[in-house]
Amino acid sequence: MPRKLPPNVDRIGKYLYFRVGKGSRIRLPDDPTSQAFREAYADAMSGKPARVRTAIRVDDPGSIGALIVSYKKSAEWHALRDTTKAGYRTRLEVMREAHGHRAVAGLTRERIKTMILQPYADRPSAALDTLKKLRILIRHAIDIGWLKHDPSLGIKRPKGKEIRPWTTGELAAFEKRWPLGTKQRTAYALMRYTGAARVDVHLMTWKQVENGEANYTRSKTGVGVYLDIHSDLRAALAQTPRKHVTILNTEYGKPFTVNGFSSFMRAAMDAAGLPLDCKPHGLRKVLGRDLADADATSHDIRAALGHLTTTESDKYTREADRRKGGKRAIQALDGQKSNVVSQTAFRDLGKTSKNKGKSR
Repeated sequence: MPRKLPPNVDRIGKYLYFRVGKGSRIRLPDDPTSQAFREAYADAMSGKPARVRTAIRVDDPGSIGALIVSYKKSAEWHALRDTTKAGYRTRLEVMREAHGHRAVAGLTRERIKTMILQPYADRPSAALDTLKKLRILIRHAIDIGWLKHDPSLGIKRPKGKEIRPWTTGELAAFEKRWPLGTKQRTAYALMRYTGAARVDVHLMTWKQVENGEANYTRSKTGVGVYLDIHSDLRAALAQTPRKHVTILNTEYGKPFTVNGFSSFMRAAMDAAGLPLDCKPHGLRKVLGRDLADADATSHDIRAALGHLTTTESDKYTREADRRKGGKRAIQALDGQKSNVVSQTAFRDLGKTSKNKGKSR
């Protein structure tokens, strides 16, 4: 049963705040059973919020907050692509807000598991991303001498639900709802037949799809991708107005942001009746699956999807081999059945042979 909070204390998300009436909120320590919480609460009740403000000190020397600030000044951070920085920044700010006051030297495997990862127990993807970013910070802490070893060693990577490829029925439903000539169909065709992720598609230009070829550089890996333009993509582009440098634009004629494009695709998918576990990134998986079914090698799939290694592309070829093997097995079974001729037909059971008693 959840612990009852003291008067004038409310929980907003993961955090606790003190507030009387419509007055300003005062942040309290996260653990309502701790001595720090009791002292902060007593100060707030007596009208002395100064100690409350210092109870949680973000960016103090040696804190996780200070480590995040240091990392953002490092050469490793400045070497990241802008799109990668944007993704990192969001998670780092969440960590800084929730754990910026914690001492880096006090990090242990158990504390990381219980204090930092446990709040995401029902969100394995968020837990995995948090662990990844925390390990980047830990490596930086070791580099600058704040830690001597990695306290996250031995923590298993949370297993999130992998984004799946769209089914044949889902592809057909989207195409039926959004015919050629609609912006939604063009976005769909670009993602399906170039395998580009949202971060690469939303700013794709007409110059990148000229002369029968499509090319782009993956923001995630920096790998260049070069493809022939599929006939279905060519048909979609032929019916798309060419008014701007970028292919896809908002109703105001401006390029989409990544988040804006995500919302645009989600609305289009909802209108087509697709389930929530059907994601835009699943179209990239569709391309990998279709290439494997067409007997493309793992190296060809690696080139088409911009993978750094064949580990990912091998998955598609293995899955295609299993599908084809399963079909061949049943076809062989059916073939064996059709070749078996019963020595005694069912309709002749119980009848006397006409040749009985006759010599040959």
